[in-house]
Amino acid sequence: MKPSMKNKLIPVIVLLCACQAVLALDTDRPEVKRFVDLMVEKHSYDRSKLNSVLAQAESKESILEAIARPAERTLEWHEYRDIFMTPERIAAGAAFWTEHRDELQRISDETGVSIEILVGIIGVETYYGRITGNYRVLDALSTLAFDYPPRAKFFLGELEHFLLLVREEGMEATDATGSYAGAMGRPQFMPSSYRAYAVDSTDDGKRDIWDNWSDVIGSVANYFVRHGWQKDGEVVSAASLGAQWSGETPENSLKASETVTSLSHQGVMFSTKLAGDQESQLLTLVGDDGEEYWVGFHNFFVITRYNRSVMYALAVHQLGQEIAAEVKRAES
Repeated sequence: MKPSMKNKLIPVIVLLCACQAVLALDTDRPEVKRFVDLMVEKHSYDRSKLNSVLAQAESKESILEAIARPAERTLEWHEYRDIFMTPERIAAGAAFWTEHRDELQRISDETGVSIEILVGIIGVETYYGRITGNYRVLDALSTLAFDYPPRAKFFLGELEHFLLLVREEGMEATDATGSYAGAMGRPQFMPSSYRAYAVDSTDDGKRDIWDNWSDVIGSVANYFVRHGWQKDGEVVSAASLGAQWSGETPENSLKASETVTSLSHQGVMFSTKLAGDQESQLLTLVGDDGEEYWVGFHNFFVITRYNRSVMYALAVHQLGQEIAAEVKRAES
């Protein structure tokens, strides 16, 4: 190809790429029409209003790229941990604890969910409201529902919940913002979680997880209560494999299949005050110095209900512990 011809083609190629990056949702697509029919028949949704809303949705390539490489799948534990366990985030968490101490204590007392876990969740999810996502929830859910076949069923369900939420809460569908996966507000609730677990902690008639910290904290606590959080229950314990150990370390699981006693009999060494019949699970992660071993208990796996990742649960726990220590140091 001659240089002059090549130079002439470059702008055309760039223009095509830019056009392909963002596409308005085609409401005439059969799968979109089926979804509209479902909303009308199942929920008596106004067809013309729904078509108008969906016509404003945009399918974005950046959303598809982001969901293909979540950090939990591409990073080792020590790399993932380093994202959250920074002096800056710990200091921000301590400041958040101090500023919202009364509300955190009240909600913790009422629900049994420790302050450490509440601040750990909010710190990992959105850095205390600093990083909540700039995608319109409508765009994120529409893109993944109609243009991401591997999880289309899940995101169709979340789009359904979102549109019901919009109607129930009197929201504008195009106003709500969140992550590339459609997680919303400071606690990063998916629409189904918002509808099921968000609470009005200030009795003002609204469940505001974008701007009302009391509602945010109360909603996170309610999520854990509804998933079986045990008050004052242990979360996780550092472990090692003793001389008696002769098995192969299992792949990390999101469910405990052992007990304190069964792990101890296998040669797993760890410290706990829990009874021998309490559910437990050996976990293996790659730390800075090689393999790390942990034993997760019931409450650890409750954390994984918020995000289906062992690394996530451990990061939440450790961040909360570090923040608690920082608050204690500042007050001593």
